[in-house]
Amino acid sequence: MTSLARKIGKAAAITLIAGTAGGAAILATEAVIARNRKYAKPALGLALRARIGSADASALRLVLLGDSTALGVGVEHLTDTVGGQLAELLSADGRQVLLSSVGVAGSRSSDLATQVARCLLGERPDVALILVGANDATGLRRPTDAAVYLGAAVRRLRDAGVEVVVGTCPDLGAARAIAPPLRQIVGWLGRRVARAQVRAVHAAGGAVVDLGAETGPVFRADPNTLCHDRYHPSADGYRVWAYALLPAVAHAAGVTPRLP
Repeated sequence: MTSLARKIGKAAAITLIAGTAGGAAILATEAVIARNRKYAKPALGLALRARIGSADASALRLVLLGDSTALGVGVEHLTDTVGGQLAELLSADGRQVLLSSVGVAGSRSSDLATQVARCLLGERPDVALILVGANDATGLRRPTDAAVYLGAAVRRLRDAGVEVVVGTCPDLGAARAIAPPLRQIVGWLGRRVARAQVRAVHAAGGAVVDLGAETGPVFRADPNTLCHDRYHPSADGYRVWAYALLPAVAHAAGVTPRLP
């Protein structure tokens, strides 16, 4: 959010939508307020690592990369994170899921190279799930530039024999921590990033789930999908994401999960 406040005067889109000096001042004020809000902090950190399911079953290695959502910021228990909930769904048929995350809160697509290197240390994962894009949008990064970094990360993982699923930038227009009309503008910026991500991931050989398109309406309709900071997902919000991501992740893993 700091980058959004600092660069808001440079955004042509904001100038066009604001239309007047007064409108621009309102947007700048809203950006400062959004920047200074107290947002949820990582509660799990590098402790997001678990074995879920039967120890006697064949193991599926699932690793998350990306920003704060890959760490489950907004919840306090691993089972409430998107990774934890996905692992529970994938283990419903009796298999074991080895879950880990190399995500870092605040990450942009340009930070993925370091995370990919960490991901490939030791035994390779079967499936990598990348959740990134929100900080590219709020930092006013060019969508095409962000997509280049994402595509490179996907291609590097695929070349290493890892199946990759990307959850695109979510619907930032559902974030109640940001006041209108800035919320609508940030939502528009997020959609631009998501569209560029879809093209880049497909070109790099990964699978992609448009989280904004598939889950945005639920987040807009239900405030309980957001945690106390009204920006990051809650346990309910991560559950919505998990079910949206499950078909692509299961297909990448070559499994057919049993839904509860």
